[in-house]
Amino acid sequence: MPGQFPPTQVCKYFYCVMRLSCGTNASALEKDIGPEQFPINEHYFGLVNFGNTCYCNSVLQALYFCRPFRENVLSYKAQQKKKENLLTCLADLFHSIATQKKKVGVIPPKKFISRLRKENDLFDNYMQQDAHEFLNYLLNTIADILQEEKKQEKQNGKLKNGNMNEAEENNKQELTWVHEIFQGTLTNETRCLNCETVSSKDEDFLDLSVDVEQNTSITHCLRDFSNTETLCSEQKYYCETCCSKQEAQKRMRVKKLPMILALHLKRFKYMEQLHRYTKLSYRVVFPLELRLFNTSGDAVNLDRMYDLVAVVVHCGSGPNRGHYITIVKSHGFWLLFDDDIVEVTGKLQESLSSVVCLGLLKCGLVSLPQLL
Repeated sequence: MPGQFPPTQVCKYFYCVMRLSCGTNASALEKDIGPEQFPINEHYFGLVNFGNTCYCNSVLQALYFCRPFRENVLSYKAQQKKKENLLTCLADLFHSIATQKKKVGVIPPKKFISRLRKENDLFDNYMQQDAHEFLNYLLNTIADILQEEKKQEKQNGKLKNGNMNEAEENNKQELTWVHEIFQGTLTNETRCLNCETVSSKDEDFLDLSVDVEQNTSITHCLRDFSNTETLCSEQKYYCETCCSKQEAQKRMRVKKLPMILALHLKRFKYMEQLHRYTKLSYRVVFPLELRLFNTSGDAVNLDRMYDLVAVVVHCGSGPNRGHYITIVKSHGFWLLFDDDIVEVTGKLQESLSSVVCLGLLKCGLVSLPQLL
């Protein structure tokens, strides 16, 4: 059964299960799960909020329970990097959670937050930030760090062997495990309506951002994303074959499906009449399993099925206010992470429908079933 994200109403919370503060009553969470059912070598830890850092905490929790991402971060930690960067701080945080003697509790991500604020002025304040912007920045920063390290390793090896073509090395951008996990490829197809010539341009992505409309579903949002658009009048397309501007049709389709699909619903829209961004509090039906149909003809694994593993939810009326929480699937359990508070829920739908002002889906991670 699909679930629905209720529209924002009043800022009160009503849960079907007791809210558990891991700092004061962590054993209650273990009791709710049950000693026999508690996953071996798994830890459920809340994260301390350092002043409107819920946007960061919610994304970190979603990524921690994305198994391929967690495993690669922990593997990076084992390499004992000496120079501190955002990835080393993330690896230290994940390692601290994964190696705790206790199964549940609270951890302060102070080192990571400090490094984040040091590296990017956008996050160097105590204001609410956008979770999707942070996710995008984090993934790209990690990829840049890994690529730079690979480049340095190759250069050091070439220098030792006395064989190095610097220009050639600088032009190469090797794929990292971030790309292996999250990167997909879109193809932008444009068909000239005069000569019928089709041109295409590929574009890689680490997450898909889709528009939302009233009373819609994620499946419908994805279909709209690939709707055919007609280019006419002032928007005519310059056709290389016709050597002139012609009416054309274009559409965006998925050419390469990622291992993990990070899906972003564009909830914040700039309203010209208000001269500011406002939140689109539309109800969106979501499936727990998702198959993409808006793929190109030469796409591989067309029947790939994704399972929902994490949801980042924004509670509030606007982009600069409100609160972020995360709901994740771990070993068959659905858990809600609200900064330092963690609770287990029976089903994702129950968790969502039991909160009057839970907010609306902002980002989601869907994974191949075998990766859960």
